[in-house]
Amino acid sequence: MSAEHGGTGAEPLPLDKAPSRIAGMFDAIAGKYDLLNMVLSAGLDRQWRKQAITSLALTGRERVLDVCAGTADVSIGAALASPGSPRVVGVDFAGAMLAKGQEKIRAAGLPGRVQLVRGDAMTLPVTDASVDCVTIAFGIRNVQGTAVALRELHRVLKPGGRVAILEFGLPQAPGLRQLYQWYFLGVLPKIGRMVSKHGGAYSYLPQSVGAFPWGDDFARLLTEAGFATAQSRPLTLGVVYLYTARKG
Repeated sequence: MSAEHGGTGAEPLPLDKAPSRIAGMFDAIAGKYDLLNMVLSAGLDRQWRKQAITSLALTGRERVLDVCAGTADVSIGAALASPGSPRVVGVDFAGAMLAKGQEKIRAAGLPGRVQLVRGDAMTLPVTDASVDCVTIAFGIRNVQGTAVALRELHRVLKPGGRVAILEFGLPQAPGLRQLYQWYFLGVLPKIGRMVSKHGGAYSYLPQSVGAFPWGDDFARLLTEAGFATAQSRPLTLGVVYLYTARKG
């Protein structure tokens, strides 16, 4: 299913996405990150990640690379899926987020199957054509160079390899769109600041979503990066989009 819309209809906002700035912001909220994900999404974030992993159609033999891994929810999910990946490598540039992820990996009994590495999505520390599947959950919009990162995903995938990317979108249904914008622009930043004690992170979130392409616009970026069969599928009425593609 391919979405018929893309973009936000507004002029992109100038955002500072310097890797050091974004990594520092996520490091500052790492301790509350998982709690806020659950609260602010009403628990739907788990369902979205599960759908992304399911879209990879794992057979139990693939090596999975989880880019912008954060606290390793997708990395762990890919390892625990049935059948799960025997080897998952998660990459993120925020050290405190990876530290939280390591705690979760140990608690899940997966130290031998899930490895976390500090690195940048624009220069992945992975050799060419060495992984079967790549995932990114709510991280691609935070990368300074979107096109560069997508070419990196294409580079590290084996021929026929699969990619699944989750990112926020904007509902199109009349009424719902206005309600969502009220929540996303007004309520969410206040809750985020109150719980995380960080002044900028949850103001940056709606700004970054508003400035990022979604739907068919983002699917076209995947095609331009060399991917085949790029598709966009709205989840939860378009609050989130799941993008899937293959390396030809």
